[in-house]
Amino acid sequence: MRAAVLHEIGQDKLEVLDDVEAVGFGPGKVKIRVRATGLCHSDVSAMNGVLPQPAPFIPGHEGAGEIIDVGDGVSGLSQGDRVLVCWLPACGQCPACKRGQSQLCLAGFMNAGTPNFKRPGGDVFGFAGTGTFTEEVVVDAGCAVPIPDDVPFDIAALIGCGVTTGLGAAINTADVRAGSSVAVIGCGGVGISAIQGARLKGAAQIVAVDPVASRREAALRFGATEAVSPDELADAKQRITAGEGFDYVFEVVGKSATARTAYETTRRGGTLVVVGAGAMDDNLQLNMFELFFDEKKILPSMYGGGDVLQSYERAIALWKAGRIDLESMITHRVPLSEINEALDQMRTGVALRTCIEI
Repeated sequence: MRAAVLHEIGQDKLEVLDDVEAVGFGPGKVKIRVRATGLCHSDVSAMNGVLPQPAPFIPGHEGAGEIIDVGDGVSGLSQGDRVLVCWLPACGQCPACKRGQSQLCLAGFMNAGTPNFKRPGGDVFGFAGTGTFTEEVVVDAGCAVPIPDDVPFDIAALIGCGVTTGLGAAINTADVRAGSSVAVIGCGGVGISAIQGARLKGAAQIVAVDPVASRREAALRFGATEAVSPDELADAKQRITAGEGFDYVFEVVGKSATARTAYETTRRGGTLVVVGAGAMDDNLQLNMFELFFDEKKILPSMYGGGDVLQSYERAIALWKAGRIDLESMITHRVPLSEINEALDQMRTGVALRTCIEI
């Protein structure tokens, strides 16, 4: 079957090959025919080594498709079911799950170290234990979440990561208060979803911050009340908050420099929400006095900061009701054979989300 493979960490191009096989099928597993997958910035971060991932590997974790085989012991799933791929399934048994923090369950991460593909030359890993830049993938049954028949595969794929992460950051993690002021730094797919979440929660001012003009223009269509470049943020802070700072600031880039800017842009007593996934050696510096004196809350948000299955259902319900716009987030579509074009679209910032149609 065809799949897009990264041979070594640090390479910036994927090779689309037709000699890849999905392996590992058996009890507790399902095999999925991937129909659509989104390109998330985390895929690029794994390719360049910012996020840890063994290589060679197949990127992709934001996918949807149809189940083509079900292993022994799997209940609630059948051949032909339409599903989205959950890259962080909850085991239901660990302390995090029992506390109601299933987004912190580590069971899914354990899969990242087990190859789920192979080529004549040896084993191939799937990013985050999945790897959706391929025609077929074998995953734990918990990674396959049924979707209604009237939810298209491209929309379901978005909900599988970017939409759930951004919406959840605003709704679950920050619990944005109506009438508040918000700034979102980084307006790709996740940032746009955070903007939509803040709008749903009734934020009065939502300032989108991004260096790419097309993304700033898009943010206004999705609910931002103003969009500025990074060098205009200080002026926006002064004009909108009289210099005090925003009630909520979302950092959706994953770099210490932007996190520090986000901290400084947050008002005293306000909330900084860290959504971007960054490198383990990129340290954010804060001094002990400012931590104490400013009383700013720093809230990391992992996968939307809530139960992902409930978050999926909420996103689908909001989309069906017309409360959030997911179709317009897909600005580009390419076949798997043009995956490197999709990577260029992300790196240059021209795409909010590119859908790879398989």
